[in-house]
Amino acid sequence: MGDLPVTTGADTALKDADIATFKASIRGQLLAPGEAGYEEARQVWNGMIDKRPALIARCRGVADVMQAVQIARTHDLPVAVRGGGHSAAGHATCEGGLVIDLSPMKGIRVDPAGRTVRAQGGVLWRELDGETQAFGLATTGGTVNDTGIGGLTLGGGLGWLMGQYGLACDNLVSADVVTANGRFLTAGASEHPDLFWGLRGGGGNFGVVTAFEYRLHPVGPLLAGMVLYPRAHAKDVLRLYREFSSEAPDALIAAAALMTSPTGDPVVAIAVCYSGPLEEGERVVAPLRTFGSPLADLIGPMSYVQVQSMLDPAAFPHGIQRYWKSSFLKRLDDAVLDLIVDRTATMHSPLSMVLFFRFHGAASRVRPDETAFGLRDDQWDYDIIAQWRDPAEADHHIRWTRELWAAVDVDTCIQMIRAYAAEVPLTHYYSWVLPPGLPASWAQPHLELFASQVIPAFR
Repeated sequence: MGDLPVTTGADTALKDADIATFKASIRGQLLAPGEAGYEEARQVWNGMIDKRPALIARCRGVADVMQAVQIARTHDLPVAVRGGGHSAAGHATCEGGLVIDLSPMKGIRVDPAGRTVRAQGGVLWRELDGETQAFGLATTGGTVNDTGIGGLTLGGGLGWLMGQYGLACDNLVSADVVTANGRFLTAGASEHPDLFWGLRGGGGNFGVVTAFEYRLHPVGPLLAGMVLYPRAHAKDVLRLYREFSSEAPDALIAAAALMTSPTGDPVVAIAVCYSGPLEEGERVVAPLRTFGSPLADLIGPMSYVQVQSMLDPAAFPHGIQRYWKSSFLKRLDDAVLDLIVDRTATMHSPLSMVLFFRFHGAASRVRPDETAFGLRDDQWDYDIIAQWRDPAEADHHIRWTRELWAAVDVDTCIQMIRAYAAEVPLTHYYSWVLPPGLPASWAQPHLELFASQVIPAFR
């Protein structure tokens, strides 16, 4: 094969003998460019990410992972860890380095009596949900079912059950981890608690998590689905969504999307999942059904497995080009909603969308310092998601996303300044701009200087 070029600090090469030793030391496949299976194994969910790792270690167990980490340390290789490969930013792969691919690690064991489940790092949510729902149990696991459990949990993990049961990371009981020095350990509330804190929402750079243990909850039939309205009424519908979701009980999660229907019509959709009694759910969602003239009412009883597939695969097809930005908004003011509606009229692809999720309930009652996911305010998650098929169109769609993102940021800032100009106390806005735990005294002089120079323009 010849020495294999790798991207290291010195742009060096791995010797054939090193690769042969590595391959012989693991049970899983070790794939290099040109070998059968490499092209398929390097592809990830976001088709815009087109990287070529030097090696892909398709691990079948913890021993394979430990060996891969040691090889990376010895040869100073860039490393990416792949669970489900669903990262929009492409964190599941790397250029010229080593991908530690956990996707063959699919073990799942449910403990119905203890209401817990252990799952290996390559498990997808649809696989976990299928096993836990066999016992009438579930845990918060995102909003689409082809996401890997690892990336979503380590990043926090919003989902349809978060109002009732918290985020995915809030339901993490323990995690098996191979650290950067190749050591294997289990992190939990009583073992390596600092690491356990970081794993719950701090991202994926604390080690390779080879297994997750989750707390489970009884989850039976749910009232879920979506109501579609004409895009022409989007401003009114989004105001309805704001008021409806602001008053939502813990058992209700509501999302809204400016999107294109499968028939090609521009629509605004409100999607819901109610995890309480079905009869009560019918009463809760009634305002959505009676507002205006819906194009379609698709709300009805569903299993949790069906709810998790509600947006798959039509909304988020695997392998297409995509670029998005997301953040949280403390308020959905009329000006912000109107701006977003107006800008989505220029959305260039029928696959693109702007999405809102209300973050509330149990997920917002966890103390900001209790986990590494500190964004615990009652607020809205919003996402600008550009999706398209032709790689040549990338600049066009990326520009649209960035311009809308910048416009929302500017508009939100202007609202804050105008409110200050109207003599609303500055302290009212500290929570908009301060990271969790940072004292208000840090921001006051900076904001007051900014306000004294800029506010006169808005009086």
